[in-house]
Amino acid sequence: MPVKKHNPVTPGTRFRIGNTFAEVTTDKPEKSLLAPLKKSGGRNNEGHRTVRQRGGGHKRRYRIIDFKRNKDGMPATVQTIEYDPNRSAYIALVEYQDGEKRYIIAPDKLKVGDEILSGEGAPPNVGNALFLKEIPLGSTIHAVEMHPGRGAALARSAGTYITLMGREGRYVSVKMPSGEVRRILGTCKATIGATSNPDHGLQVLGKAGRKRWMGRRPRTRGVAMNPVDHPMGGGEGKASGGHPRSRSGQMAKGAKTRKPKKQSNKLIISRRKTGKRR
Repeated sequence: MPVKKHNPVTPGTRFRIGNTFAEVTTDKPEKSLLAPLKKSGGRNNEGHRTVRQRGGGHKRRYRIIDFKRNKDGMPATVQTIEYDPNRSAYIALVEYQDGEKRYIIAPDKLKVGDEILSGEGAPPNVGNALFLKEIPLGSTIHAVEMHPGRGAALARSAGTYITLMGREGRYVSVKMPSGEVRRILGTCKATIGATSNPDHGLQVLGKAGRKRWMGRRPRTRGVAMNPVDHPMGGGEGKASGGHPRSRSGQMAKGAKTRKPKKQSNKLIISRRKTGKRR
């Protein structure tokens, strides 16, 4: 999926690098698969602001996505490839032989008219959902379950994929996008291929207003605050602010925050690469 650099006809387009949406085939979503989406503005159920830099933004409707792919053995045909404002990857509208329509995360190189299948015995083609124990080693997969039947939880954003490394008893070992190698039960499902919109990270918004359209308010740097407001605030002139940390004091840039006794630690074979950047 290519991106395009806009001509500087306005200050906002001078630095903008936008999406061409070449893969998107329609701008009208399926009405039966839409749900209302209420904005919180960063407030909890008591009205207290618990998340900063949230508010405003364009109104959205949620697209109901089939993360479980539990309609096994029934072929489905891809009807459209659509943009979803709630996620970075594209979504695909598929229609099953019995007439039911569902949205799925669109894999890269999936086209309108392609046929997909899920369940035991399905061929390892792009868009098909199989159990991890049946997928060939070395395959590229996405939308991977962490617990059987709960639905896809891993590798769902634009351009991400997981590599199937090996099998060991009930488990399969996979290499995550972060570089971490971990074990997952072979009875979990995954979809063949990488997710769509791989050039999502190449986009440049071009102006602050586009961030406001996304519901993100301005952010004040910690070093620009006073000591009473942030651990990195205060100092004479442009002080560096000391050790990088969050507003609540949690260390950043290298400090380990994972719980040492977390139960899923036993499933991790090798941790992600966290070497210092030079």
